Amino acid sequence: MNDTPLPRIGFMGIGIMGGSMAGHLQAAGHRLTIANRSRGPRVDALLAAGATWADTPAALAGESDIVITVLGFPQDVEQVWLGTDGLLAGAKPGTLLIDMTTSSPRLASRLAEAAAAKRCAALDAPVSGGDIGARNAALSIMVGGDADAFGRAQPVFARMGKAIRHMGGAGAGQHTKMANQIAIASAVMGVAEALSYARRAGLDGEAVLAALAPGAAGSMQLTALGPKMLAGDFAPGFMVKHFLKDLGIAVAEAEAMGLALPGLAQSRALFDRIAAELGGDVGTQAIIAAYR
Repeated sequence: MNDTPLPRIGFMGIGIMGGSMAGHLQAAGHRLTIANRSRGPRVDALLAAGATWADTPAALAGESDIVITVLGFPQDVEQVWLGTDGLLAGAKPGTLLIDMTTSSPRLASRLAEAAAAKRCAALDAPVSGGDIGARNAALSIMVGGDADAFGRAQPVFARMGKAIRHMGGAGAGQHTKMANQIAIASAVMGVAEALSYARRAGLDGEAVLAALAPGAAGSMQLTALGPKMLAGDFAPGFMVKHFLKDLGIAVAEAEAMGLALPGLAQSRALFDRIAAELGGDVGTQAIIAAYR
């Protein structure tokens, strides 16, 4: 019997995905401390189940063996990790800090260096799977950073995801997530175009989805977002404003490599149009509105 206590977890970013992810860790028996920019039902549910509230990122880190952040934008990550009251200001030597935000590979490398200077370890571990994957603890987790730190984090990752991969050194997780987002960008655009074509041809959309899903066109974007596109249901599983942030990072990284990605560029232009017309809080399936 293993009597070693579970590591204390600090979690910041109790949003659509973070709330479920933190909940899985709490249910597994980890002592959970949480922080968020605002209070709401997700935060209240975790507190009611026994989580502790921290007023600042520094206080959160000081109470934790492992800290996880799931935030919105790279500038949020930089502020929360490196600010005056940030995580690294409060972290004790030996603390493992994990950023699961989709963010900049170059920022991930900076955070790893800053953590090492404080005798801590850092991992970049963005995820794929959306709100459904988070709820079902079935996320794909792409990890960059030190191999020993990855080994330490793996039991924690296993509470939140199914496919967990160590991709290389600091920043490798974020580069892998950029590849993921580039693939999604063209895939979701393709689903919208296919359903727009089917509608114009007078076909039944549901029947088209049923016909395509088992074949070579089948994909998560088709099965998860196709029905929402047909129903005009633009409620977010993943918000357009956050996807545009990801695509902006991907474009910048590709340009720095001298790599032209026309599918990525076209998808980004369409999502820019959707954000201007419908706002950034709609789900990515709203791209179909660009074809109407």
